[in-house]
Amino acid sequence: MKHLQRAVEIAVESARTGGGPFGCVVVTERGVYEGHNEVVSRCDPSAHAEIQAIRAAARAQRSHELSGAVLYASGQPCPMCFAAIRWARIDEVYYAATYAQAADAGFDDSFISDVMVGRVPDPSPFRHVPLDQSNAPFEAWAANSDRVEY
Repeated sequence: MKHLQRAVEIAVESARTGGGPFGCVVVTERGVYEGHNEVVSRCDPSAHAEIQAIRAAARAQRSHELSGAVLYASGQPCPMCFAAIRWARIDEVYYAATYAQAADAGFDDSFISDVMVGRVPDPSPFRHVPLDQSNAPFEAWAANSDRVEY
């Protein structure tokens, strides 16, 4: 599990240098891509280690799809990263620290996951507003013969 160990090393270095304590390695047939948590330094709530590594791999491969890839994360991926992993079609995921360990360190994402699985009501101001044109983007997508499915 050298790549998982590397993900933990990246996380330790990130924590020591002002980043979040998370690291990630994505391994594809073409290469090895790393990422660390840059949420604060980039002022970007989506700059989690997994997202950063997925972005690096996708850019290098010039593809949004990473089937065949394996992801190694220092911690169990949060709900956002879980979704990105699925969207990227990554085949396997290995992680070292659990949700409980992350929560004990102050990184508790249960306020998201509890809503997602219906344990608590969603407090977010998400409101569905039906519009006559709400399907227009999907119709335009379907009509575009040059579209790239994903």
